[in-house]
Amino acid sequence: MARTIIIETAGGPENMKLADLSVGDPGPGEIRIRHMACGLNFIDVYQRTGLYPLELPHALGMEAAGIVEAVGEGVTHLKEGDRAAYASMPPGAYSEARVMPAAQVCPLPDEISFEEAASIMLQGMTVEYLFHRTTPIAKGDSVLFHAAAGGVGLLACQWARSEGIELIGTAGSDEKCALAKEAGAAHVINYSKNDFVEEVKGITGGAGVDVVMDGVGKDTFDGSLDCLKPLGMMISFGNASGPVPPVNLLTLAQKGSLKMTRATLFTHLADHAKCQEMAKHLFSKVISGDVRVNIGQRFPLERIADAHKALEARQTTGSTIITL
Repeated sequence: MARTIIIETAGGPENMKLADLSVGDPGPGEIRIRHMACGLNFIDVYQRTGLYPLELPHALGMEAAGIVEAVGEGVTHLKEGDRAAYASMPPGAYSEARVMPAAQVCPLPDEISFEEAASIMLQGMTVEYLFHRTTPIAKGDSVLFHAAAGGVGLLACQWARSEGIELIGTAGSDEKCALAKEAGAAHVINYSKNDFVEEVKGITGGAGVDVVMDGVGKDTFDGSLDCLKPLGMMISFGNASGPVPPVNLLTLAQKGSLKMTRATLFTHLADHAKCQEMAKHLFSKVISGDVRVNIGQRFPLERIADAHKALEARQTTGSTIITL
């Protein structure tokens, strides 16, 4: 049996329940993993509320790290006793142990702790695909990144600095702006005090940026388009403020033949080889010191509702760890 967080109906944080579930043995292509730490991400909120529907009842959580307890037939990249980490479907990471598909579970180098891994797998591989697998971004290019003091944002600031990319970060307070600046943002904008479109235009001499990376969604989308250079790329990858309303394609033409994509991490991770490659790239950044893990807060599994409330209220900085 393993303590596991489940939901039976979509809704608020109070809908999550702690249950004892049987774990069982892995089948072909599966592993059983004993978790040492779990991560918290906005996709967990989207699944809990029903924005990303699940077949209920269902366990929650998309990211964790731990020790492989058993390996099913056909699994060759992992063995019993291996340290491992993942960010992958299906949900179920808010648990002491689980059986799951092995393809997206990645061997974890000894240099990276379980808590560090659980805090960076989803967010770090998101940053990896944003900078390397979505649109060409070269040294010297400019990127506008919203929520730059969040878990993904602080990793993105460091990643950009390590690649010689000029990142302009937005955040909702002077304190959060300072965190983003320290992490590597070339410029920071407090959007609660200043119009970020005007600030970006000022920073870039009116030219705009090459790429916008927007995980906020509804509240920042229109302004983000106005921050782009002609032929610039808008990467929408999240909905922290709500989903983006339908977009008129003519708007992209009028604003300078802009390009736009709604990207998801799990499209990239669906391919086993690509997933393992992305994880290795991320781990190399951490081991080299280019990217430092920032764990801002920890919540025990039984306080998962408080963790969700803090995340939705934007009261968190860096990554959040769920302890077991």
